[in-house]
Amino acid sequence: MTDMEEKFPRALWVRLIIYIALGHVLAAFLFLLFSLGAKS
Repeated sequence: MTDMEEKFPRALWVRLIIYIALGHVLAAFLFLLFSLGAKS
């Protein structure tokens, strides 16, 4: 377990989680935008 922590620093994990979260929010926003555009 310590080897994994040394190979992947905490800052990298935090940045990865932030990028994934932002990507999901952006994807959800685009999906909502297209679904609303299709209705009207």
